[in-house]
Formats: sequence, C-alpha cells, structure tokens
Amino acid sequence: LYFSAQDGILLFYHIKDLQYEMKVCAEISQPISSLIFSPDYASLLLVTDQGPVYSYKPAHSGEAVKLLDTCSSCFLAADFLTPGNKYCVSVTISGEVQVWFLEDGTCLSKLNLDIEVHI
Repeated sequence: LYFSAQDGILLFYHIKDLQYEMKVCAEISQPISSLIFSPDYASLLLVTDQGPVYSYKPAHSGEAVKLLDTCSSCFLAADFLTPGNKYCVSVTISGEVQVWFLEDGTCLSKLNLDIEVHI
C-alpha cells in the first residue's frame, strides 16, 4: 500500500496477515494530491498541489524524479496514456490539457479548453 500525507512524504506499507512494516520511499517537500500507477505498475506518478509532477519507480527504490513543472497554472490531475508508460496527459486548473513524453518531460501537445477545471 502506497500512501502520502500533506507533508509530501511517500510511504509504503507492507502488510502481511496482522503485521505491517512502514518504509519512507521519497520526500518531495510539497503536498501530494494524487498517486497514479502506470498500467504495468513499474512507475508511480506523484501529482503535487503546487504544480510539479514526479515519478517514482518502486522496483528501484530510488528518489522521486521531477518530470513536469508548470509556470502558469498548477496541474490538477495527470494520468498515463495507455498502452505503456512513456506518455502522460495532464490538465491544469486553467483548462490546459497537455500530452507529455515522460523520458525527458517534453510537452508534445496542448489543447486549451478555455474554461477553469475543477474536480
């Protein structure tokens, strides 16, 4: 079970029977608003309240890597485009939908909805 609280720390709980073990996986010092696994469960997207999107690879147990950042508006949500885990789509509060190449954070396409987006 992966979990994050308002402090920006990604936690992993390994639960077996009535026992559990907690491990700190990553600290990004920004509140995490959502966690999204890639279709093959190899990567985890961490969307923050303040804009940046990070990637964490559970099998590698390394640091969370900043993939995407926004200057004009905060990301409201992001998700992987399937099949695979090379691309993601995001939407900002200002209504901009973007497609990203996750290897290097390149924005491949944008569409402005001309409306403010809410969840």
